[in-house]
Amino acid sequence: QVQLVESGGGLVQPGGSLNLSCAASKSIFSISTMGWYRQAPGKQRELVARITTGGTTTYPDSVKGRFTISRDNAKNTVYLQMNGLKPEDTAIYYCNAHRSIFITADYWGQGTQVTVSS
Repeated sequence: QVQLVESGGGLVQPGGSLNLSCAASKSIFSISTMGWYRQAPGKQRELVARITTGGTTTYPDSVKGRFTISRDNAKNTVYLQMNGLKPEDTAIYYCNAHRSIFITADYWGQGTQVTVSS
């Protein structure tokens, strides 16, 4: 059974920082591109950051230069360091594992709330 467990969300003031973590099942982590997505109320889920098994990263312009994704293959964990947070970053953040070896499948965590407010 594939499990993705996020942690690290919370309330932070504008300009502040948070570090999200996602611990994944060993069986899926090593063969998956890992990503973070977010969904704000009334909006579609959107990509925040993605990192391949080889370490190549992708960011949308909205977070480029402020957010950093990394992965620790020994711990089967992916991180999202968020700096310079803005109120528009407020959303539920979801961890994603995208598998494309032998089968194509997406796995999701339960989500963690990030609120940026003064």
